Amino acid sequence: MTNPVTPSRSISSTLARLASPTAASSISAAEIALDLSHIFRNEVSPVQAGILLYALHLTKLDRDPDVLAACASAMRDVAAQVDQNVLYRVVNQRGKAQGGYGGGLVGTGGDGHSTFNVSTTASILASPLLMIAKHGNNASTSKSGSADFLQATQPAAPSIDAITASTLPRVYEKSNYAFLYAKVWHPGMHFAAPIRKELSPIRTIFNLLGPLANPVADTGLVEAQMVGVMTPELGPIFVNALKLSGANKALVVCGAEKLDELSCAGPSYCWRLRNGEIDQFVLSPSDFGLSTHPLSEVGGGKEPAENAEILMEILRNELPRDDPILHFVLINTAALLVTAGVCDVDESDTIQETGPGSGRWKEGIRRARWCIESGAALREWEAFVEVSNSLVT
Repeated sequence: MTNPVTPSRSISSTLARLASPTAASSISAAEIALDLSHIFRNEVSPVQAGILLYALHLTKLDRDPDVLAACASAMRDVAAQVDQNVLYRVVNQRGKAQGGYGGGLVGTGGDGHSTFNVSTTASILASPLLMIAKHGNNASTSKSGSADFLQATQPAAPSIDAITASTLPRVYEKSNYAFLYAKVWHPGMHFAAPIRKELSPIRTIFNLLGPLANPVADTGLVEAQMVGVMTPELGPIFVNALKLSGANKALVVCGAEKLDELSCAGPSYCWRLRNGEIDQFVLSPSDFGLSTHPLSEVGGGKEPAENAEILMEILRNELPRDDPILHFVLINTAALLVTAGVCDVDESDTIQETGPGSGRWKEGIRRARWCIESGAALREWEAFVEVSNSLVT
């Protein structure tokens, strides 16, 4: 059942301008973001909201970096707000700086393809070395969304509903890992859901905002972000939207198979943001020192429980070192570590070889394997499960 709407706002003026090719080009990103924010507050009628989303789609304004950055900011503004001072103290105490990584939060979002839940698993594996803020939701375009996947883990699943703005600092007191459940952190999306359903199969701006709307991105504590997109055309748009949002370190990736993560089957297109500069390049498994594997070997179409079982096998170091799914996860974990800067150290045991984009991708693999084989990733995961369940009253 949808909530009844008593419209307190009218966006007729914007809709009229969007209907005119000449006038549409004069609408600012701030105006669009303001009108979109009314949807989050249930202040416009479903008819006007639907027309706005469709008009943005037709005019392609929903693929403008300025519009995406402004709308993502509006979405975060109405999200649950964490106490920044409390969170800062916890992250500052727990985060461990290394190389070019300062110990801040590392944001990631995704898992929109029908492959194994690579983005979520990679975020868990990287947590011994990084403070992870994983933003995710239930499945929309696949069988196993990140939230579905985590809730299916055995022998114990985390209570992701219990991780809220008020409890997040307590999670980071015990673990480097936190999952920010979009349903909990973005309650305003509840009002958009029936409108999106009515517009299906049209992909609206909401299909693009999720990876950009990590609810802790405006705290000043997010040091790096890794985002996947499903078409190469979105890569430059997203990396520029992240730059406009104030990001300093970011990596946007797209597998050549229209995969929203680095592909284990062949090349992937990448856009890396560092210190205000954007570098575009292509990465292949060989750049990580690994062989290629067809996507048919990496778990496409599995149910959440099946993927969750594989996650636990990885965390318990039970898969062979050349397992295709393990390789798939390792390259994405390595990329997260490289993006954060933790691989930029000059110690005797590090692999200092650089590849495309000047990244130490093979060093990333070495560290990703350490996270598994040392048991550190499993310990962080177990700590996260334990603390999240302790929050349930």
